[in-house]
Amino acid sequence: MTLEAFCWPPSVGHGEPAQLFVSTDAPTFDVAVVREGAGSEPVWSAEGIAGRSHDTPEDASSNGCGWPPALEIPVGRWRSGYHAVTVTVDDERADAFLVVRPDPSDPAPILLVLSTTTWHAYNDWGGPSLYTGGTRVSFERPLAKGFLVKPEPIGRMMQHVPDREAMGFRNWARPLGLSEWCGGAGWFTYERTFTRWAETNGYRVDVAISQDLEEHPEILESPHLVLGVGHDEYWSWGMRDAFDAFVGRGGNAAILSGNTSFWQVRFDPGHRGMTGYKYRADEDPILGTADERFLTGCWSDRRVGRPETSTIGLTFTRGGYSRYGLGAAESSGAYTVHRPEHWAFEGTGSDSGREFGDADAIVAYECDGCAFETGPDGLPVPTGVDGAPEGLEILATAPAHLWAQHEQPTRYAHEPGDLEQCSMAVFGDAGPEHLAELGDGHAVMAAFERPGGGTVVNVGVTDWVLGLGDPVVERITRNVLDRLSR
Repeated sequence: MTLEAFCWPPSVGHGEPAQLFVSTDAPTFDVAVVREGAGSEPVWSAEGIAGRSHDTPEDASSNGCGWPPALEIPVGRWRSGYHAVTVTVDDERADAFLVVRPDPSDPAPILLVLSTTTWHAYNDWGGPSLYTGGTRVSFERPLAKGFLVKPEPIGRMMQHVPDREAMGFRNWARPLGLSEWCGGAGWFTYERTFTRWAETNGYRVDVAISQDLEEHPEILESPHLVLGVGHDEYWSWGMRDAFDAFVGRGGNAAILSGNTSFWQVRFDPGHRGMTGYKYRADEDPILGTADERFLTGCWSDRRVGRPETSTIGLTFTRGGYSRYGLGAAESSGAYTVHRPEHWAFEGTGSDSGREFGDADAIVAYECDGCAFETGPDGLPVPTGVDGAPEGLEILATAPAHLWAQHEQPTRYAHEPGDLEQCSMAVFGDAGPEHLAELGDGHAVMAAFERPGGGTVVNVGVTDWVLGLGDPVVERITRNVLDRLSR
């Protein structure tokens, strides 16, 4: 049976309808919409909708499905949040999603921005993703299986045993019929885990999507705290402009993610898709033009002139992988505390040199760091050579490692090694001195205050929220939310 679905637009305001697009060879289907938070709250349903089968264009992954809408979802005064849209025919199901943006008349103090640009970069439904040869991906198509729903317990990207091919998650996903690319992206692993924990613990959280930062910057007018969770890898220039303006006028941010804002992307008009040349940035037609700053390589590329450190304090170019492939494969998965007197550690009982997070291996998969040296007191101090803001405090560190080309999994054989690519982007060459400078980096947990503005806390790791059962990780997270959402 064929059964596929997606919603457009993917985020709406109160009272704005959304359309549901469905392709099925079944005569009828049912739809249920449920807001997911501390629990599952049904908000709308319909039964016996006439089904139609539609061809999938060969270029669906880059230009969308082009299907006609099957029905309109009448969004009313629904609470802001992530809404699971489940389409069923007997025991078969297709999963889509819809986000309701904050109510400007009653906004929550915390805004969670879902990393939907990253979801779509990895999405391999209907053709190549940005990881399998594509340079443009459409938002107007379904997400492959596993991005929105996974069976529990969830498989992780992190490895218990070192393995160059990093096949642990893929070996878990394949027998379940899930996309091999959904391990580090999608709602279910990171943002769902955080949202359940936060709302269960009494935090009121509004929700938006990545594209909203550029398309609907007014969502940043009311919250005290903006959050990114898990794997928030792809940002546009406009997204960063909106985020920087928010912090500059006194708003606070908590980056509970890793590999954050590593790649620049450009949205299409209407925000219906995005372009990202990534490792092939030299092929981006914008190179050498007056708009070269919008080059869709990594943000730390010297030709862009706007390293992500200036926005979030940290960068993947100074971090890398931990317990994934040959990236810091023997690491304990723990952070080591350096400044226990910082307010983030209040109530944790932490001392300098104490490790935390090892039970859940929170320092795993992808990690961000910064250039630093050891100060007179023996503590790490940022050098600022990577564009890190003045006043950045390093709170904790752990080993991380950028793959060289000869170390990376063979499925990436068509790409340069992350180490070589980062060196070329940052320095303009891949000489031994620069490879040595970037090769063995660190995951870094850090914080800084923007002069005249707000506070940014960055935990520097993708898997932070998978450790919310750890009392130290949970207390730090509470400290951050409590202090910065006031």
